[in-house]
Amino acid sequence: MTAFLPLDAAATAARLPYPELAQAIAAMLAELRDGTAMAPPRIALPVGEEGRGRGTLLVMPACNRDIVMTKNITVHPDNPQRGLPTILGEVLVADAHTGERIAMLDGPTVTGRRTAAVSLLAAQTFAPAPDGELLIVGAGVQAQTHLEAFVAGLPVRKVWLQSRTRDKAEALAAHASTLGVDAQVIDDVAAVLPRVSLVVTVTSSRTPVLPDLDSGLWTDRHFVAAVGAFRPDMCELPPGLCHAAAASGRLLADTLFGIEDEAGDLLQAGIDWNTVQPFEAAILRADALRARAGSPLVFKSVGYALWDLAACILASRD
Repeated sequence: MTAFLPLDAAATAARLPYPELAQAIAAMLAELRDGTAMAPPRIALPVGEEGRGRGTLLVMPACNRDIVMTKNITVHPDNPQRGLPTILGEVLVADAHTGERIAMLDGPTVTGRRTAAVSLLAAQTFAPAPDGELLIVGAGVQAQTHLEAFVAGLPVRKVWLQSRTRDKAEALAAHASTLGVDAQVIDDVAAVLPRVSLVVTVTSSRTPVLPDLDSGLWTDRHFVAAVGAFRPDMCELPPGLCHAAAASGRLLADTLFGIEDEAGDLLQAGIDWNTVQPFEAAILRADALRARAGSPLVFKSVGYALWDLAACILASRD
């Protein structure tokens, strides 16, 4: 077993290259289907006091036959005003047979990279045109990790960026140039939808950030990874797009575990959960899903502790 590794953000990132992490998540999907990996519902505990700072502690355990991990994350929305990150935390990894501690990883880094790797794996598996241009809506941490992941794992060489905060989008475009990618900031996503085939939304918006199906801008070749909305009051996807994807059998989710409480896009659209296909089952029918017509293929991501477990397994290898 690997000796104990206390890893900071940079060291954690170095052990989690996006293409390899996407494959580790694919292996975890197989363990999920076999019943050899499991994760209970996450614990969300309000912490702090009004006036001094309020936030949420999120505790997410998971295990397979050999590894057990617990991710502890605190989310304090007012932290940037104090010069602190909004999200802080760590992931503790242990031997499932002895309890021996193997590694401690940087929590925000694990979260950012595994979320992007899940979207990358979905795009690699389901996107009808994975070699097309990419549109990213949002310019925060998840926008950066998704940019890096898609450039590392797909033949993406043209990226369009849209955000309410233009200076952040410009900074992300500058980062894209260091990756060898041509990136351009835009004000209106509708202007580029006809030319892109890959769309990623990573915002905290409470209203849809994409045009609806009746805009006439969507085709069967579009792949959409909707990542940002993780509460019932959040919404990035327009309802018509959600319903069209559900009706054509092209509405997928990284997990159905907890989705009824977190996927604001689908909740607000009134989607029948029986029409949402979980990743672990859909990946076995990828060819058929890519070939279907009637709507873009929509992949909704809400997060799952098993994706953190996959990252822990990869990061803990010698």
